Amino acid sequence: MAVPALVLAAIKRRALLRLVAYVAGVMVPVLAVAMCGGLALVASAAQGSTTACLTTASTAAKPGTGSGLSIPTTSGPPTVLSTAQVTVARDYIGVGNSLGVPDAGQEIAIMMSLQESGLRILANTSVPDSMAYPHDGVGTDHDSLGTAQQRPSTGWGSEAELMNPVYDAQAFFDGPNGPNHGSPRGLLDIPGWESMSKGSAAQAIQASAFPELYAQWEGEAHAIVAALKSGADVKNCDADKGNASIPPLPGNLSKLRRDVIQYAQEGVGGTYVWGGTAFKAWDCSGYVQWVYSQAGIQLPRTEQWLTGTPTTTPQPGDLVVQNPDGPNHWGHVGIYAGNGMMFSALNPAVGTLLHPVAWNSGTQYFVLITKI
Repeated sequence: MAVPALVLAAIKRRALLRLVAYVAGVMVPVLAVAMCGGLALVASAAQGSTTACLTTASTAAKPGTGSGLSIPTTSGPPTVLSTAQVTVARDYIGVGNSLGVPDAGQEIAIMMSLQESGLRILANTSVPDSMAYPHDGVGTDHDSLGTAQQRPSTGWGSEAELMNPVYDAQAFFDGPNGPNHGSPRGLLDIPGWESMSKGSAAQAIQASAFPELYAQWEGEAHAIVAALKSGADVKNCDADKGNASIPPLPGNLSKLRRDVIQYAQEGVGGTYVWGGTAFKAWDCSGYVQWVYSQAGIQLPRTEQWLTGTPTTTPQPGDLVVQNPDGPNHWGHVGIYAGNGMMFSALNPAVGTLLHPVAWNSGTQYFVLITKI
């Protein structure tokens, strides 16, 4: 997402309100349907990110018509930016280029916006006039606005200015020719920012109590800047990326289990649709229900583990449950493929694919097939 993996033990009120508003905004519609998947943007910090590629996936509330950006990670699903998020990133990078800010400074700006707003334009219910401007989400933190969550009351700019990502970028970089003339100070107003860690440099401007929260986005920011700077030619994502080969099936595996694996494979490439049950337009439990029904096993729409028996020695065709969200309850389901791999409709960013079980946490297995 995706969400998300940002769990804080204790944070100051400003950061807490921002996190709560963000989680509420993305989780309420999720809870209204089957409990599946996660949002790609916050799925994992990509310190080992590699080359980004263009994708048609969108995870924003207002999907665009262009391409998003997929950033591979070394230990989980890719981080995926929607078209709207890519547009915000381009605004920051464009302003940075116009000011002669080196790549490292542009990465600091992207890290900041990823943490503050998820590269989204956020209006604020506490600033009613902000709702009239184009926005990708709504926050409630004091009078914080826009992609950098800066406040009109502390001199960062007017409501109209702070709802404009280009202005947000100009104010963040600032410098002698910036809109605030160093008060509040931007990155270029901080002596020796180039020798600071990127997280600390972002902290020097944003004054967060937890600068490590910026640092966790360094991998993503590096990949985003590398892909988008100077109109770089970004390749389209391989449609088959992430879909590994099915592990060899045991020779004594029953025909029914083989059928389940066959139908699971037929669903690979399907689109993730919240609450969906149609072929290749489903959520995680809709996909599982379809696969088992093709093999003659009828499952309930959700909480499919209730029809099975827990096991610690799973076989291909068993049910996988992950992301525990309550006693004997999980937020994601899939089908075990063997050798640490599983099929699932993972999230809106990557859809239905064969992927490592380790991409999600809290895994348990249930036997639904009792025939030998």
